[in-house]
Amino acid sequence: MGSVYEIICQRRSIRRFQNRPLPDDVLQRLVNAARLAPSGANIQPCVYVIVDDRELVDALFPCLKWAAYIAPAGNPPQAERPVAYIIVLVDLHRKKKGGEVDAAAAIENILISAWGEGIGTCWLGAVDRKQIKSILRIPHHLVVNSVIALGYPNECPVLEETRDSIKYWKDKDGILHVPKRRSEDIVFRNKYGIKL
Repeated sequence: MGSVYEIICQRRSIRRFQNRPLPDDVLQRLVNAARLAPSGANIQPCVYVIVDDRELVDALFPCLKWAAYIAPAGNPPQAERPVAYIIVLVDLHRKKKGGEVDAAAAIENILISAWGEGIGTCWLGAVDRKQIKSILRIPHHLVVNSVIALGYPNECPVLEETRDSIKYWKDKDGILHVPKRRSEDIVFRNKYGIKL
């Protein structure tokens, strides 16, 4: 795939997946990458549930909201749904406040590591946390932070630089276009307002 920087530049959220299972050792590596992420005061409040059982994967799908800007076109069709999920939890016994920062660092490690393995991901925060906890029998003191959908990609989203809208869209051929703000609009040197 390339250097870490190249992987970061290439990675896009994937919402259409091939119907091929992911190797168990790869799923375990992704969670290990998450485990090794930075954590404030090294408290390490994150806990992970790998879900790759077909029945559970299917049961979780209705708990997730996909691509609001292009709904319902952003919803994965039946034959292109994720084949696995990693549920990222925060343990309130370890950290009562601020665990979402630790979770975000861990999630980014998952996303980058997955892309390096040729696996597509979609970070989902608009989820039915109560239902997910019920399905997976998650104890009360663990908060569902996010769900990471996983699978081999079955689409190739295109990066667009923009100054105007941040809304992504699909073109007439069904290709997803993802606008990102331009570096020259958001990066300054030494003092705010001084361009690079």
